[in-house]
Amino acid sequence: MSDLPWDDVAYFFDPDLMGSLPDVRVPDASVEDWQAFLDLVGERGWQCQYSKGETVLPAPRADAVLSRPADAECPELRVWLSTEVLAIFRFHAVEEIDFDVDLRELQGQERLDLFCRFLRDIGRRLGKPVLMDLEGDYGHPVLGFDVEADRVLRLAEPPVM
Repeated sequence: MSDLPWDDVAYFFDPDLMGSLPDVRVPDASVEDWQAFLDLVGERGWQCQYSKGETVLPAPRADAVLSRPADAECPELRVWLSTEVLAIFRFHAVEEIDFDVDLRELQGQERLDLFCRFLRDIGRRLGKPVLMDLEGDYGHPVLGFDVEADRVLRLAEPPVM
């Protein structure tokens, strides 16, 4: 069963209208949340690649990567939800787990279902909402995992054209 019907949210996945790289985030995160996320990646067997700049490294513990000096390069973790869908996590701050997805990779019901499962897995593990803001519109989520509903919900209405 799908959390969201494609026809109800297709507008928010149109890269020409919305920008191709929405921000997805878990607010009010902690080092423990980051570590729980890293553990989840391993448990689910999602293909991933951790890197600092061009150097690929083994994934560290969350406390190690998040305690780097302020002027150090921000590492990233690439997580493939499938061979066609990539999420890129950046370790900017302890307080927010944030990542980008490319809307061009999330077209149609099958890909939407995959994305919703990913958000649901993260949200359930952390017991926190996972929110998607349109590119350049931070703080105004259009959809996200709702902890109480235990599913991904549309959080905004598409504009009336």
